[in-house]
Amino acid sequence: MEKILRAVEKIIPKKIYRFGQPFYHVTMAFLSAVYYRFPSRKIRVIAVTGTKGKSSTVELVNAILEQAGYKTALSNTIRFKIGKESTPNMYKMSMPGRGFMQGFLRHAVNAHCDFAVVEMTSQGSLLSRHRFIDIDTFVVTNISPEHIEAHGSFENYVASKLAIGTQFENSPRKPLFSSKKILVVNKDEPELKKFIDLKADIKVLYCLGDLKPYSLLSNGVEFTYDCIQVTSHLAGLFNIYNILAAIKTTEALGVAPDKIITAIRTFKGIKGRVEKIQEGQDFTVVIDYAHTVDSLQKLYQIFRHDPRASRTNKMIAVLGGTGGGRDKAKRKDMGALAAHYCDTVILTNEDPYDEDPNQIIEDVKKGVLQAGTTPTVIIDRREAIAKAISLAKTGDIILITGKGTDPYIMGANGHHMPWSDARIAREELRKLSTLNKKA
Repeated sequence: MEKILRAVEKIIPKKIYRFGQPFYHVTMAFLSAVYYRFPSRKIRVIAVTGTKGKSSTVELVNAILEQAGYKTALSNTIRFKIGKESTPNMYKMSMPGRGFMQGFLRHAVNAHCDFAVVEMTSQGSLLSRHRFIDIDTFVVTNISPEHIEAHGSFENYVASKLAIGTQFENSPRKPLFSSKKILVVNKDEPELKKFIDLKADIKVLYCLGDLKPYSLLSNGVEFTYDCIQVTSHLAGLFNIYNILAAIKTTEALGVAPDKIITAIRTFKGIKGRVEKIQEGQDFTVVIDYAHTVDSLQKLYQIFRHDPRASRTNKMIAVLGGTGGGRDKAKRKDMGALAAHYCDTVILTNEDPYDEDPNQIIEDVKKGVLQAGTTPTVIIDRREAIAKAISLAKTGDIILITGKGTDPYIMGANGHHMPWSDARIAREELRKLSTLNKKA
C-alpha cells in the first residue's frame, strides 16, 4: 500500500492529492470498521495520548489490569499483545494503519479480552486512524512541540490530539459493560486546559502532589501513595508521572488499591525506555527512546542532575538528533544538551529517511560546538556504539538515545535496515569481553 501511495503521489498534482487525502483516510477508516464489524463496541477501550509517556503508561495500565485479573489487549510503540500472546511492533509506527487497528480490536474481542489499552498519536489522528474506535477511557499525559513539520504548527499538533478527545466525547456509553466514560488528565501540564474541558462522566486530574514525598533514584523511584510506601523499578521524574497516570486510570476503573500497588512494585521495566544492557561489564549502558529536547534532558538528569558537580565517572552520549525531514529546529538544542550533561558526545546516524544524514549530524553538531565540546562523528551507528563502549571505564555511563525498540533504520525511498540498539550493544559488549579475556 505504501508503494502504491508513493506512486500515486508522484502522478497526481500535489494540490489535488492533499485535498483528497482527508476523504481517503476517513473512508478507509470507515470501511475497515465495517469489515471488522465495529469491534470497539464490544470491548472497553482505554486510549492514551500525549507527547511523551504514552507507551510506558499503556504498559503500566496493562500491568495493573492483569494484576487485577483482567484479560487485556495492548497496542503501543513497543509491542502488540492479546491475552498472553505478545509480538514486537515492527511497523515503525506507534499507531499502525486503520485496517490494522480495527483488526487488532476484532482479535481482542474474539479472544474475550476485557480491555484494549491503545496508544493513540497525533500522526495517527492526522490519518484518521482513531476514527470509528469507541473510546471509554481517555488518558492525556502531557503535550509539547513535536512533529511540527507534519502538522504545520504547534496549534495544529494540539488540534490533532484534541481530535482524539472529540472521538472520546462522541463515543457512546457501552451498556454491555455498565461503563462510564472516564477522562484522566495531567493537571501539572498548562497546555492541557482544553483537554480538561472535554465532556466525561468521570474526570480525574493528577499532579505530582499526589505522590508526596517521593525520591528519585538511579535505579528507580520511591514514593508514598495513599499512606503506603512504594518502590518502583522505573527511574526518573517522568516515570513518576507515568505511574500516576496509570494509578489514577485504574482507580477510576474500580481496581482495588492493593492490586495497583502490587503491580507498580513488581513491574520490572519497559524495553527501550531507560533499558540497561548488562553483559558483565563494570560500566552502565542504557538505551532509550528519548528523541525530544525535554525527554533527552530528563534522561540525562537521571544519571547526572547537576552537570557542574564534581564526579569520578563519565557520561558518554551516542546521539542521532532526530529523524530526517522533521523537527529540524530541535537538532541544535539536542546537541547542546548532550554537551552540557555528557563528557563525550558521539554523533551518529538515526533515521535519515530522504534527508542527507551528514546534514542532520551537522545540524546537531552546531549545538555541541556552541556548548564548548568537540563531538566525535561516526555515521555508522554500530561503529558509534562500539566506540562508546571502547571508551568506557569502570563506573562510566553510556546513553544511547533516539531509537529505543525501533526495529529499523529508515533510509531514502522507503528503504529500511533491520536494527536493534539493544542487540547491537550486547554484541559489542560481548566482543569487548572476549578481547579482555584474551588480553
